[in-house]
Amino acid sequence: MLMRLCSLSLFLFASSLPALATGELPDLLTEADKSRLARYEESRQEAIDEAVAGGAEEDVAVFRQIVEHRPRSFDGFDMTGAWQCRTIKAGGLASLVIYDWFSCRVSDDGSGWRLEKLSGSQRTVGRFFTESDTRLVYLGAYFVAGDTPPEYGAGPDTDQVGYAYRSGDQHWRIEFPAPARESKLDILEFRRP
Repeated sequence: MLMRLCSLSLFLFASSLPALATGELPDLLTEADKSRLARYEESRQEAIDEAVAGGAEEDVAVFRQIVEHRPRSFDGFDMTGAWQCRTIKAGGLASLVIYDWFSCRVSDDGSGWRLEKLSGSQRTVGRFFTESDTRLVYLGAYFVAGDTPPEYGAGPDTDQVGYAYRSGDQHWRIEFPAPARESKLDILEFRRP
């Protein structure tokens, strides 16, 4: 009995540690999302080119400001709490679309940072994994408000993968290459309310 309790305690302790990309992440990624990440730079550049060429002048100025920030270290950065978030769609059906701000929240449930988009019709929920000091990987699931959020891995229509970058003291973003809908690159931008 004592051995089972020790094993259970060790399992609970290990599962509460932050999720790092130390072999766990490659096992979690679907083949489709491995392919999306492998083509990230190419997809991103195509989307930026289309957005800049076809977007409205004022939207292009905002877009450039977002994508041209040099990534900063996540060291010491606390993502937890309330955030305003907005989606930017680049390339694809429309050259560039910048949506209004909605509500998001990042929590730490003991196994790492967890994101929830709380308002708007299009939602996401997912987790972050450390790839480097300046880049995190986000694995999440798309769903429509009112629906039950699916788990990551449920299928290509709902699976989301992206890279998160810190761009300021109170700003960061996730870039989603080759999303399932409408665009070539989605960016979810965050700022403190």
